[in-house]
Amino acid sequence: MGKGDFLFTSESVTEGHPDKMADQISDGVLDALLAQDKNSRVACETFLTTGMVMVGGEITTRAYADINGLVRSIIKDIGYTSREFGFTYDTCAILNTIGSQSPDIAQGVDIGGAGDQGLMTGYACRETKELMPIPIMLAHKLTRQLAKVRKNKTLSYLGPDGKSQVTVEYEGGKPKRVDTVVISTQHTEAILNRNGTKITNQARDEIIEKVIIPIIPKKMLDNKTKFYVNPTGKFVVGGPISDVGLTGRKIIVDTYGGMASHGGGAFSGKDPTKVDRSACYMARYIAKNVVASGLADKCTLQIAYAIGIAKPVSLMVFCDGTHNVSEARIVQLIKKHFDITPRGIIKKLNLLQPIFRKTAAYGHFGRNEKSFTWEQTNMAKKLAKDA
Repeated sequence: MGKGDFLFTSESVTEGHPDKMADQISDGVLDALLAQDKNSRVACETFLTTGMVMVGGEITTRAYADINGLVRSIIKDIGYTSREFGFTYDTCAILNTIGSQSPDIAQGVDIGGAGDQGLMTGYACRETKELMPIPIMLAHKLTRQLAKVRKNKTLSYLGPDGKSQVTVEYEGGKPKRVDTVVISTQHTEAILNRNGTKITNQARDEIIEKVIIPIIPKKMLDNKTKFYVNPTGKFVVGGPISDVGLTGRKIIVDTYGGMASHGGGAFSGKDPTKVDRSACYMARYIAKNVVASGLADKCTLQIAYAIGIAKPVSLMVFCDGTHNVSEARIVQLIKKHFDITPRGIIKKLNLLQPIFRKTAAYGHFGRNEKSFTWEQTNMAKKLAKDA
């Protein structure tokens, strides 16, 4: 391979993956509280295993949420409604171990300071119309397609748990073709061969036809592209009975599929005063507007905070040699046009709303839903004009 020639892989998981179930429950609790009290302070964590869901964390609020009923409704909505998949919304045990937030943290946050220390990353590039890396966008679209054909009964034998993985070949630093697609999807025993050791060739071909082919652009497929469907042979036992689920364990799936760095803090279950979440959203918003404005073709943004302090301790821009004005000038423009204090972020992106459960599956970035305010490019023209 020459300079800029490489293979890059990203993965995604379905909403029925145990870790994503945990994320959705934690964000479901957050939404329920923000809907009643916009000043709710929430750090909610969820743990799932065989027959049990545990919800814990630190919450301070004037609102009330029926945790038991909320958890069951989310699990039902995801699709765990049949004993065929070993875990059901109406029979699992639910433990509530939520406590209150430390007043030591609150005294710094109440005056507008950051809810924690840490470094947050935002990224954008020109590989897709969403200004996202193409491997993660294709991986998310595949898992969404898995959920779609399961729910509309196109492939009625599919279960809620599943994963996708996409390997893209780059030439000269630009995506050229899809080299490998991996689909691992939970299913019933109905599509197993006579020996019960693997799915039938017919089922494999159906999954390729109904899930992969509608999603991967034709121009990126060729006769060398490899498709792996349930490469272990079968995937009957899935969900929380086969794999423990934890909030915040899919941070690369949630962000840029490994194409950009990650500060380390997970998103789900955290209210917007936690800069782990809100500042990453703001960093994405800024990076996307920098790229949309034409100032650069790629933009990585890092912001860092000290707990209890409103103003960031650092701001860094890296454009990987694709910038049309200097990176120092881009930093100046960002400081001029964006308020990156916690209060400024919350106000600009309108984050004190019950909008977060939607983010908890299929990625927090590259989405066009109205509530994903950090995906807007409404500052691009202003940046371009000022530059």
